[in-house]
Amino acid sequence: MKNHQKVALITGAGQGIGLEIAKLLADRAHHIILNDIEKSLTEEGVKEVLNSAKGKVLGISGDSGDPEFILEMVRLAESEFGQLDIAIANAGITLYGNFWEYDVKDFMEVMRVNMGGTFFLAQASAMMMKDQPNGGSLLFTSSVTAHQSHKNLAAYAMSKAGIEMLAKNLVIELSEYNINVNTIAPGATLTKRTALDKDYEATWSRITPMGRPASVKDVANAAVFLVSDEAKHITGQNLIVDGGWTSISPSPY
Repeated sequence: MKNHQKVALITGAGQGIGLEIAKLLADRAHHIILNDIEKSLTEEGVKEVLNSAKGKVLGISGDSGDPEFILEMVRLAESEFGQLDIAIANAGITLYGNFWEYDVKDFMEVMRVNMGGTFFLAQASAMMMKDQPNGGSLLFTSSVTAHQSHKNLAAYAMSKAGIEMLAKNLVIELSEYNINVNTIAPGATLTKRTALDKDYEATWSRITPMGRPASVKDVANAAVFLVSDEAKHITGQNLIVDGGWTSISPSPY
């Protein structure tokens, strides 16, 4: 018997944007499978989501760039709920570096986690969704760096632009199965991590047309819309949430 509540799998959800997405979906009575590579963040994230959850919340810690672990996450959805309605590839890494000196290991790791993790989560999730009457929704977390140059982020920007092209291409593969796929591109966002930079909020408030960096809820609200039934006819698209920064693109440096 299929559960009438939707089931959402979110990677990189132990903190920041991913955690806020999980909280908003849980508040909408979705069952949540929350992933983070760090076990402590996974456990803390589950506790925080449970505070307002109207469904089940399961945590699974591991490397979302590992295809075998990705299969393990999808199998968890199948064994616990018998369905997977939403898969959000939010996990990613940023390894800064000058183009001239960028390390091969850093380059390959960025591509493995950001592009490989997204591709194989989409593949594994879609294999389950295509046999469901209502299909499903895929969402990938991109970045404004896929649209505008940013110093020392050539490899990262390349990975995010690739993710957006993946979403467009999957429209050909997935639409017949009632699976829509989109990307969201956050700009500067105030999180616990970015808040460690004492100048971050002031700098991005100065150069963002709307006068402040995004909050995690700004981005999560847009993400939740894109995986909702109201957005089911939207596919192959990218939604930028940056307070207008990409329209004028002043450098923070």
